[in-house]
Amino acid sequence: MSEGRLASVSAALLLGGASARMGVDKARIPLDGEPAAARLSRRLGALCEELLLVGGDPPPEAAGRRVADPPGPRSALRGLVGALAAATAERVLVVAIDLLGVTPELLLALVAAPAADVVAPRTARGPEPLCALYRREHALPAARAHLAAGRLALHELLAGLRVRWLEGEELRALDPQGRALANVNTPDELAAFRAGASA
Repeated sequence: MSEGRLASVSAALLLGGASARMGVDKARIPLDGEPAAARLSRRLGALCEELLLVGGDPPPEAAGRRVADPPGPRSALRGLVGALAAATAERVLVVAIDLLGVTPELLLALVAAPAADVVAPRTARGPEPLCALYRREHALPAARAHLAAGRLALHELLAGLRVRWLEGEELRALDPQGRALANVNTPDELAAFRAGASA
């Protein structure tokens, strides 16, 4: 640990994606006077010594080591492979840029959970593989194989790995308002997120 941060876990913020539904680069959406990528990178960097900014074009305010997406079809899986391949720690905390409300409490719970290939939240909407802790030893070879085969669905990747789910009452205690895992992909979803933040 250095300054209270974990050396045993790398953090990766996935910035890729066309942001077609949002209409603007989600990494640069202003939140409380700073770009979303800067806010999320600061949150992840407060927990982990190594912080990766994977894909996309991060704003200069976002701290972290820039990592290009690997070759392959544009997809969340490609960003995940890039994050796992570039990380130096065995465990990698992966968060997508559209999870604007992710909290330190949820991130800590993922890191502190019992060991598994993947530790991920699961809500009534289903699993959230882009706010999850991955163990590189098993997850990286599987993710690379799926990407090479064009099997891009993350739920298919998780189906072949040992997953420890964070769900039910355990998850509700960490996120009672259900905002930490809100995916913000459209202007309407962004307006709703901002309205909830000011409520």
